[in-house]
Order: sequence, then C-alpha cells, then structure tokens
Amino acid sequence: MPENRQLHFNLFLMGVGHHEAAWRHPRTDPAEAGSIAHFQRLAQQAEAASFDSVFLADGVEARSDGGWGLISHFEPFTLLTALAVVTERIGLIGTVSTGFSEPYNLARQFASLDHISHGRAGWNIVTSAGERSAQNFSRTANQEHAVRYERAAEFLDVVTALWDSWEDGALVLDRASGRFADAARVHDIDHVGKHFQVRGPLNIPRSPQGHPLLVQAGSSASGKAFAARWAEAVFTAQQTLEEGQAFYADLKRQAATAGRDPGHVKILPGIVPVIGSTEAEARRLDQELDELINPDRAVGVLSTVLGVDLTDHPLDEPLPPLPPVAEINGAKSRFELIRDLAERDRLTLRQLVGRLGGGRGHQVVTGTPEQIADHIERWFGQGAADGFNIMPPVLPGGLTDFTEQVLPILRRRGLFRDGYTGRTLREHYGLPRPAGRYAAA
Repeated sequence: MPENRQLHFNLFLMGVGHHEAAWRHPRTDPAEAGSIAHFQRLAQQAEAASFDSVFLADGVEARSDGGWGLISHFEPFTLLTALAVVTERIGLIGTVSTGFSEPYNLARQFASLDHISHGRAGWNIVTSAGERSAQNFSRTANQEHAVRYERAAEFLDVVTALWDSWEDGALVLDRASGRFADAARVHDIDHVGKHFQVRGPLNIPRSPQGHPLLVQAGSSASGKAFAARWAEAVFTAQQTLEEGQAFYADLKRQAATAGRDPGHVKILPGIVPVIGSTEAEARRLDQELDELINPDRAVGVLSTVLGVDLTDHPLDEPLPPLPPVAEINGAKSRFELIRDLAERDRLTLRQLVGRLGGGRGHQVVTGTPEQIADHIERWFGQGAADGFNIMPPVLPGGLTDFTEQVLPILRRRGLFRDGYTGRTLREHYGLPRPAGRYAAA
C-alpha cells in the first residue's frame, strides 16, 4: 500500500442517530428528523471537518407499526439538493434502488444533482431485498436474488451509456449562428435488453464528473462481483479485523480480475463510534441507549431482516435453527453477518437485538477518542479499510464528538487531511473522471 495513503470519511446521515433508540435519548430531539435545517447543519459540520461525503440511505417501505423501519422523512434527491445549496465541497451520495426505478429517470436525476452541486453527486446502488418494498410497486413478492443483480447489471449498462450520450463540449450555445448543440456529438444509445429498452440520448448534457460516483453496499457473492465490476466506493459491514481484511483482499482481487485498478475501489466499513472522555463514560452512554431499546419492536425488525419469525421466541434463549443462506431471498450478506455474530458470541435473542441496536450489524466501537483513533488506524493500516462510513449513535452530538475529539488525533498522526484538495467528489476519493465512450472517436 502507498505510504502516503489518507483516510476517506463518509458521514452516514440517519435521523437523529444510528442507534435504534437514539430518538428516545435526552441528547437528541426526535422532531429534528423531519427538519431540513437539521440535515443542512450536519452537512455543513461534516464539510467543515473535510469529510469526503455525506450519505443518505433510503427505502421504499415503512413498517406497519410506523416504527424503526422509517429510515428518513425525505427521499434522497429532494434532501440532497437542499444540502447542495448550503455546501460547496462535500460529496452528496444518495441511495436509489435498481429494482423500483427506471434507468432514464435515474440517470437524469443524478446528472441533474451533479450539475446543481458542481460535481459532487454519488449514487449508492441497491437492489432492494424487502418483500414489503415490492408490494408498494404492484408486485406480490420481490424478484429472486440472482434476477435482482442481473437487472442491476443491465441497469448500469443503460445508465452509464446515457451519461455518455452527450460528449463533453457537445453543448455549443452559439447565439450568432443559432447553433445550440453539436448534433454529431449527441448519441442515441438504442439499448434493447432483457429488462430495458431505452433509445436515448439523455435530455441533459454531460455532468461535471462525467459519471457521478458509483457506490455499492452488498457483500454477498453476487454483491461483491457486482462491486468489482462497477463500484468506486463500497460501504460494507464487518465485525472483526480478520473479516474486514478478508473482504478487502477479496474485493480488490476481484476488481483486478475484472480489469480495473484495485486502488479505484475504495472500501469503507461502517463504524458506530460511541465516544466518552473516559472508557467508563463511553460505556455508560452505550448502556443508556441499549436500555431504551423496545425489545418487541427490535425482534420484529430482526425477523424481517432474517426472514424468520422470531416474535414468539424466548428473549433469553439462543436463536432457533436458521435456514441455509441459499434459501434466503433477502439480504444474504446481512443474514450471514447476524447468524455468525450470534453463533460466534453465543448470544441470546435479547443480547443479539442489543448488539444490533447500535448499528444494525456494523461494528460499534466504544471508548475514548484515542481508542477510537487506534481502532481506525489499525483497520486502515492492516489492510481492512480505505476509510470509514461514520455512523454516529446520536446526532448531532455524536458527530461533534468525532470531529472535535477523534479527527485531531488522526491528523496529528498524518492519516487525515487538514482540508480539501479538490472540488468534486471524484477528486476527494482520488478517482479519475471517465472520458466517455465516444471521446476517442
């Protein structure tokens, strides 16, 4: 690895914190989850700390009880546009599913966001695993796992072709001659495939980044193969250093096999930093949050994730036998992570929902600022991460703790920059701007 590597940090924005019970804790105001100003302040705070990007997860379903499954009040494009106008440098990444979108609309939306933000847009590509999601789109059940990734691959072929359908410089705007665009540099894509038929071209010129940054978060075998082909940043979840190292090495190897530069695939595990001035103080905050978890609701969420009804299972017993992962049509990698966590640490159902309450399977690191910095440096230096997806347990306080207490330590160690060196999201991640498929011609 290059000796002058610098950490990449993405701020994962979620309501008033990533802990399931954050909204019940006195350090938060749950009403802020519905406030644009709240998210604008968080984005500005992250930008002041030189974070590479902020990120919005999204789903197209809500739990029937109106509970934890409500990820956000806002859909990503609306909120990210509101963040774009109050920031100048930080990247803006949003989740949109290939399962419930059309390539033309999505390509146009992300190109628009890239223009509005002057080159700061990124797309987190998901295939959507939930049955409830499918039932909101005139389907009784979701597509099979393999079909979802097959559709996603064709979706990316279409979207990237549309982003390239206008060459750089095709927009002429010559008022004297009346020549608006160079028609020879605007191309139909004439895509006819199994899932999509799209003529093109896109009805917006090529955006500042050429292609908005492509991000991916699935860690199943299909997800990793897809990431190796397309992803430029990968948000992932591993519980141990050894698991992180194995994932990191495997994905970089697959990217090289796919003919890509492995250095152009940035791997950012999720981390929930629970920070205190002493270790005891940090553990006290962690315990306070865990004690606010509603076990019935948490078990309901876990049942949905695993695809196994646990609502009548005793809280103080281990999980019942789970089906083989091959039979799971949902999020296979998250299923395996939770199963392995429960088996490795011999957790009861009550203990498991407590462990998952902090970060839904992402690593929760509790300690002093120095201990958090040590953990980050260890993963970064020992081949498990290029940076981290920061998931504060409470917001905005958890972000303030991280930016004011942990980042200065990492800067003193020479691991994180003092300020931005570029203006676009691709420049922040050290990635090239795609030339476009018609550039050579």
